[in-house]
Amino acid sequence: MINNIYIIGVGLIGGSLALDIKNKRPDITVYGIDKSEQHLIEALELNVIDAKATLDDLDKADLVILSVPVDAAVELLPKVLDKVSDFGLVVDVGSTKLDICKVVENHFKRRNFLAMHPIAGTEFSGPKAAILDLFQHKTNIICEVEKTAFKLQEKALNLFSEIGMRMRYMNPEAHDKHIAYMSHLSHISAFMLGKTVIEKEKNERDIFDMAGSGFESTVRLAKSSPAMWTPIFKQNKENVIETLEGYIANLTQFKNMMKNDDFEGVYNEMKDTNYIKQILNGLK
Repeated sequence: MINNIYIIGVGLIGGSLALDIKNKRPDITVYGIDKSEQHLIEALELNVIDAKATLDDLDKADLVILSVPVDAAVELLPKVLDKVSDFGLVVDVGSTKLDICKVVENHFKRRNFLAMHPIAGTEFSGPKAAILDLFQHKTNIICEVEKTAFKLQEKALNLFSEIGMRMRYMNPEAHDKHIAYMSHLSHISAFMLGKTVIEKEKNERDIFDMAGSGFESTVRLAKSSPAMWTPIFKQNKENVIETLEGYIANLTQFKNMMKNDDFEGVYNEMKDTNYIKQILNGLK
């Protein structure tokens, strides 16, 4: 039975989880812990959390959700596990899984930790970015489930299923490799597209007037928090570099076809890639 949930980091993901849980289980009390007092005040005003708390309160937690940048999570997780009771479960929601699994692999309360990555979000941050039903029909990657006590993982996974997530199981190495292609590369592409446009289009009015919905949707992720994404790229450096090498090779090939007036090749490249529509439609 889950009665008390403590969310460490009441931003977009932590806050959205709080809203969804409170919506489905109004009997649950959600406490917020955050290094930013302003975030806690906003979360209370928006009814994202029911009350403020501190790390010293974690011995009363049935479930702790660690929703902080991945570098902070690696540092904080062992301390959080030290504080929870034998009946409390800690989950993290970070975009990288290998480092966080390694840091507690020999912790005496390893059975009280479940590594997961709910694949959902927006480019915004903070409690005001929290969205009800953000996790409807979203995939939640679970890593090393066999290392978590069954009764503890069961109650948490039932709760996450109830708020709309579908579970998929993967080892941390595979997760980090796949997510580099499916998420990390798209963020780098958006940041560098934005950088390229800013450098070449010095007149901000031209950018504003001429940027259509295609540009806006493509560059949307460039509004994401550098404080969150830099540690992700650092932790997943090898996989990110591998994805960039493949991406750069494809861009170079496309550029060379343009230089050589090979527009049949350009057409075929785009036509072949249109297959992505069928793949993504299958996910809906």
